[in-house]
Amino acid sequence: MDEYFTLLQENIWVAFIGIVLLSYLLEDLAIITAAVLASNGSVSPFVALLAIFVGIASGDALLYGLGLWARRWRGLRYRLLTMRYLREAKRRLTSHAVVNIFIIRFIPGLRSVSFTLCGYFRIPFSQFFLAVLLATAAWTLIVFGIIYQLGNADWLQDQTWKWLLGPLALLILWGFNRCASHSLRPLSKGGL
Repeated sequence: MDEYFTLLQENIWVAFIGIVLLSYLLEDLAIITAAVLASNGSVSPFVALLAIFVGIASGDALLYGLGLWARRWRGLRYRLLTMRYLREAKRRLTSHAVVNIFIIRFIPGLRSVSFTLCGYFRIPFSQFFLAVLLATAAWTLIVFGIIYQLGNADWLQDQTWKWLLGPLALLILWGFNRCASHSLRPLSKGGL
């Protein structure tokens, strides 16, 4: 394990690119990993936060681009236009787009579909990206800050079980996301 941390300290780009790529797969895991690496001193907190931010924001922009690209398929356009709830979803996404996109970032299970639909509905990219940047900054700073502070706590530094902080944080976030998705499910029944 120490060799891994030494490698990251010697080559900051490996850590940066690794965190960005991890954020494409599991955003919460990337935030937790970056915070643990920063609290361990393997990367600076600035580099860790920047990598998370770049990974999450670029991943959301890719989903938007996927929606734009999907407009090229005539059969898909016809299928989507005939869907009953799509007009309601479009109305909800386009009215107060920044606020709605900001809120969607915090609702598990809606991000991928909603951000792809933002591109499909051609919501102005400036509004979309502003909401993504604000929501990403808020979520990342909260989760990263808590884990980073715990990782730097004096009482935890000399404990052999301090490495359980990452898996425990991931388990807590997973539980939080499950509870949030179940409690918010009635709100999303008729569309977004």
